[in-house]
Amino acid sequence: MPADTALAELTERIRAARADKTPLDIRGGNTKAWYGEAPVGTPLHTSALAGISSYEPTELVVTVRAGTPLVTLEASLAEQGQCLPFEPPRFGAASTVGGMVVAGLAGPARAAVGGVRDYVLGATLLNGRAELLSFGGQVMKNVAGYDVSRLLAGSMGMLGVLCEVSLKVLPVAPATATLRFEMDEATALQKLNTWGGQPLPLHASAWWEGTLVLRLAGAAAAVQAAQATLGGEVVEVPMAAAFWDGLRDQSDEFFVGARKAVDGGASLWRLSVPQTAPPLKLSGEQLVEWGGGQRWLCTSAPAATVRDAAAAVGGHATLFRGLDKSAGVFAPLKPPLDRIHRELKRAFDPDGLFNRGRLVRGL
Repeated sequence: MPADTALAELTERIRAARADKTPLDIRGGNTKAWYGEAPVGTPLHTSALAGISSYEPTELVVTVRAGTPLVTLEASLAEQGQCLPFEPPRFGAASTVGGMVVAGLAGPARAAVGGVRDYVLGATLLNGRAELLSFGGQVMKNVAGYDVSRLLAGSMGMLGVLCEVSLKVLPVAPATATLRFEMDEATALQKLNTWGGQPLPLHASAWWEGTLVLRLAGAAAAVQAAQATLGGEVVEVPMAAAFWDGLRDQSDEFFVGARKAVDGGASLWRLSVPQTAPPLKLSGEQLVEWGGGQRWLCTSAPAATVRDAAAAVGGHATLFRGLDKSAGVFAPLKPPLDRIHRELKRAFDPDGLFNRGRLVRGL
């Protein structure tokens, strides 16, 4: 379907929904329906709004429509030796670029390169009045006033229908190496903090069940020098690639086991804490990423116990997967942030049509 036709159909659907006061559940590939609070409303599909609008490899910028499959975009970038540096999780071939942006999730390299919002340059959005709005552009220094395009990253579709987005991309690192170390969690965290303060090309890390895996990436000379400095067991390239892809797409052993546990009544939590935080004394199984800054916890412990433990070290906890969401998926917002969320929702979606309650209950 031509982009103009798809956009016109979406616009008419929004106008009709506004007239009828019908809530809309925005869907791309529908691969993350489990994430966030329960979807509400009539499905509004964006998959017809697909295709790469423009791509300038020499400028490191791509503009792509929201319904474009993520695998399609990454394949086009790979042909030019480029990538999305933040390694967004691919929860299946149907995952879309729009879903990637509004979910705001990033993979193993997040601590080294930044998150989704750091690579959003501009966006177009259909708001709750069925108006097509444009924000930002195709260069980094183009923002005057409130940076709405980056605000869309992690918004869970609560502000409107993302139609198109311009993203900064980067060349694939010329050299990588993966190292493995046997050590307990406390030692791993101490090592990661020490190494993080040194001029080393650290790119990703993961600790689980007594094993720390470290990825180096950058210039070949820098990677080789870091290998000599750090030591450890070198992981062969095919095995390393499979490991990091499995971690990125949450298809590795930890996450497969966690999903089975969730089906049995446990919960998978995503804890965002300072990298310097000590090991958290919580029951269940943990996987530590991002130099200690992201800690996955599969547990049957009460939500209050998990959130209190995260808050005690200066972080917060999100219920990533779980059958029981009665305690809320996202950490409760402090009053000033709650007010900002509600005012933004009213400004962009005054009738509360889009993804009602997916990010903040009552919105």
